[in-house]
Amino acid sequence: MIDELAGLLVPAMVFAIPLLAIWTKHQRQMVRIEPKGPQDSPETLAKIERLEQRVRVLERIVTDKSTGLASDIENLRNAPLN
Repeated sequence: MIDELAGLLVPAMVFAIPLLAIWTKHQRQMVRIEPKGPQDSPETLAKIERLEQRVRVLERIVTDKSTGLASDIENLRNAPLN
């Protein structure tokens, strides 16, 4: 019984050790190339801020019933996109 178990475990270990090495190498690579959040990139934070400002302007235009709506839209159209 023990000989049969050893006969099964030894080949299983022969295959398991390289698979474990491949898996751990993959895990290390995934940690290294893991995407950073927006808090890590000043450019991304600046872009988000610009987009939030544009959304606020658009929300104001949509909810505003004034007659200056067309001029506000034209101003947005002519504004630089940064």
